[in-house]
Amino acid sequence: MLKRRRFKQQLTLQDRLSAWVKQVKEDAARLPPGPERDALLKKARQAELANHLQDWVKSAGLQPPK
Repeated sequence: MLKRRRFKQQLTLQDRLSAWVKQVKEDAARLPPGPERDALLKKARQAELANHLQDWVKSAGLQPPK
């Protein structure tokens, strides 16, 4: 049976997503207006939303359902 290779991440998912968003926005800024640039910006917005939702889920003010 094959063993699965494990990799311990050095950065949290939020940190990696933030770095990726920054890189994608820089890449999009170099592209001329068009569908490719729009697609990159859309992916960046989705990743920012995922980070925001993660912050909301981890917040102390979030209460479990009763």
